[in-house]
Amino acid sequence: MELEDNTLATATLGGAKSIYWSSLIAGGVAGLVVDVALFPIDTVKTRLQSERGFIASGGFRGVYKGLAATAAGSAPTSALFFCTYETMKSHLRQYASHDQLPYVHMVSAAAAEVVACLIRVPIEIAKQRRQALLHKGNASSLSILYEALRKEGIRKGLYRGFGTTVMRDVPFSLIQFPLWEYFKLHWTDVTGTALTPLSVAICGAISGGIAAGLTTPLDVAKTRIMLAEQLESSRMGGMGRILRNIYRERGIRGVFAGFVPRVTWITLGGAIFFGMYDLTLRYLNENEDR
Repeated sequence: MELEDNTLATATLGGAKSIYWSSLIAGGVAGLVVDVALFPIDTVKTRLQSERGFIASGGFRGVYKGLAATAAGSAPTSALFFCTYETMKSHLRQYASHDQLPYVHMVSAAAAEVVACLIRVPIEIAKQRRQALLHKGNASSLSILYEALRKEGIRKGLYRGFGTTVMRDVPFSLIQFPLWEYFKLHWTDVTGTALTPLSVAICGAISGGIAAGLTTPLDVAKTRIMLAEQLESSRMGGMGRILRNIYRERGIRGVFAGFVPRVTWITLGGAIFFGMYDLTLRYLNENEDR
């Protein structure tokens, strides 16, 4: 009996390690591919949301500004997210009934977003300030982050907008991941076809597009905070106040500024991201079985 228990424990530990490393690698590959491929659309979205206006922020010029920061941060951010998500999901689903699985996906996604934001926020600071051409010359991402740290400190510099980013990304994932898991679960029953990387990509595109559209106002507020200088930021107030001011100045179009590029970017990104994630995961699992 003791031998059986030890064998079971070893198998469980081995499975946990497998999920950990597979999701870590697959998430990193998927994040890097999608962020680099769709970077220009993200730049246009950022400039549309900038308080300075689209043209003053660069228009369609230099749409690859900030690519280096994104490329450097996307792999570890996505790897950390999926590692946390898959590990938590694997652990929590043992204690949940079938009807409770959506809550497992929501909790896992929310926790993963908070952890991923530890890397994502500084990367976003550097990326968006370069995209909006807030720094003269060809300032590197590292120099932008150093300047933010030196002038504004850790909380108000490197992690400016951390709370707003979490408040944007957690609701986004609370919508996207349960939908993604639901679409995958019912894909074969509805379409009569097997679940492949392509069908996983389609599920990711649809769930991502829905979540992106619904959370656009949160993204607008986050962008305004990250682009603001220290003194200006202290006068802006919280997310609710920022959105109210935007609504007074520009109406509903201001609150949903960048809606089309954001939904387009995340729909395409969802297809590439989840498709690459599933494809990489299958490849890793096949090689592990050999």
